[in-house]
Amino acid sequence: MTIRVGIFLFDEAEALDFAGPYEVFTTASRVALRHPHQQSQEMSPTLFSVVSVAEHADLVKLRAGMRVLPDVTFADATAFDVLIVPGGVVSQEMQKPAVIQWISHIAAHTQITASVCTGAFLLAKAGVLTDHAVTTHWEDISDLRLQFPDLDVQNNVRWVDQGKIVTSAGISAGIDMSLHLVERLAGRELAIATARQMEFEWQQT
Repeated sequence: MTIRVGIFLFDEAEALDFAGPYEVFTTASRVALRHPHQQSQEMSPTLFSVVSVAEHADLVKLRAGMRVLPDVTFADATAFDVLIVPGGVVSQEMQKPAVIQWISHIAAHTQITASVCTGAFLLAKAGVLTDHAVTTHWEDISDLRLQFPDLDVQNNVRWVDQGKIVTSAGISAGIDMSLHLVERLAGRELAIATARQMEFEWQQT
């Protein structure tokens, strides 16, 4: 079975919040093909199918100025096994009913919904995070606590796993979290091999 991963894209998203998880899941698929013993026999030859999703089909301008053309739009993206919501400047997205409703709808049917950095604000706004233990970028910890006081916002952690919902700290922490998700979904051996292929020192706590 192929695991469908959707990564939300929006103007002013942090580039590595999007690209880090994208690289982890696509690299994991390549590593699994070269080393079939590192994935379950129940898995498809294409372990992770990864697409970027935006509200519209236009080019998305990320925070650093990079422009990315999304693979699909909300209208085409109806279901994922894993939804990744990156951070960046999220204030405008939080005010868009179509964005909040889409996140809420998709998250209700995923196996795992995860955020990187300030993506946690979007999950909270969408009602996906309610009274969960969560984390975000260290710079935004106090603001997340202020805006969503029912959340148990944790500091000095790379990610927080609440089962169906996983949140990570800022930017590069999204890579650590994504490797953790690979471990959960396809095994520790593949996660370690993926980190090695990426020449990335995986911080596992």
